[in-house]
Amino acid sequence: MKPSITAKLAQLGARLDEVNHLLSSEQATRDMEQFRKLNRERAELEPVVERYQAWQACVSDIAAAQEMARDPEMREFAGEEAEAGRERLEQLETELQRLLLPKDPNDERNVILEVRAGTGGDEAALFAGDLFRMYTRFAERNRWQVELISESPGEVGGYKEVIARIIGHGAYSVLKFESGAHRVQRVPATEAQGRIHTSACTVAILPEVDEVSDVVLNPADLRIDTFRASGAGGQHINKTDSAVRLTHLPTGTVVECQDGRSQHQNKAQAMRVLAARIKDQQEREAHSKLAAERKSLVGSGDRSERIRTYNFPQGRVTDHRINLTLYKMDYIMDGDISELTGALMAEHQAEQLAALAAES
Repeated sequence: MKPSITAKLAQLGARLDEVNHLLSSEQATRDMEQFRKLNRERAELEPVVERYQAWQACVSDIAAAQEMARDPEMREFAGEEAEAGRERLEQLETELQRLLLPKDPNDERNVILEVRAGTGGDEAALFAGDLFRMYTRFAERNRWQVELISESPGEVGGYKEVIARIIGHGAYSVLKFESGAHRVQRVPATEAQGRIHTSACTVAILPEVDEVSDVVLNPADLRIDTFRASGAGGQHINKTDSAVRLTHLPTGTVVECQDGRSQHQNKAQAMRVLAARIKDQQEREAHSKLAAERKSLVGSGDRSERIRTYNFPQGRVTDHRINLTLYKMDYIMDGDISELTGALMAEHQAEQLAALAAES
């Protein structure tokens, strides 16, 4: 392992000792916010330091085996011990490199999922409905909760736009690479000649903001309009001005919510979506220069690019970012997308490891 990495690991070990000392002090027990912060830091440091200590012990074991090999009677046994130690050392180094990778602070957050029909008219709206069902089924497989925030149904089914909240530990870390343009190739139900049509939808995966104050929304920058909800929902929802439209004047971002039973509920949901969109926009602007210098294969965040094609006649799904093709259309559309999300996460991690090695 490179000296720069071992030096960093030694610093983390020293920091863990410092954190443990601070946690045992009277001052930490009096300041509960500081106590929680130190506990979170310790939880992050401990796995790294434990692996580093195991690595140090392994290095010592290999050195002891090499010393033992000087004895002719022990040479064969010592050789086996040294070989096993080197294999273990390689495994520990890989684990340590992964643990040292920079963490996305949003990874553990809930998700705001937005699916919109693009080119293709009614067929695009139908496909948007299929995609939304796919993500809903995937959430169910992971025992995540799905809350519908807003929907605009298509004329023959599906959605022109649908927005939902996915609540689950680590949901953003798994779904964040789903943002982008999803293309479908199939024969629409309305096609009498049996011709294959190509349509598209866009998917946006936004990390949910813990508190609206995180993005500093000035009330003076917001216009709040209320109106009567349309569509299904019962007598109450259609007889009161419970629907809410929020407009963020500086950016022109507009969010509508009308699926809740009360104006208060719809305003809270709309504010949650607005805050997530504004934060996402701020973060993408902040990282645009870095993205231009070194465009990540799976993390560019460019939602205009085509990221995946669903070819129904051939029963295949292709993710163009990692050149992965799966002939599992039925399973994927039923929410079994773990192979896709796992491959994207692995590719991103491999990129991070390569960048870490280059910097070292």
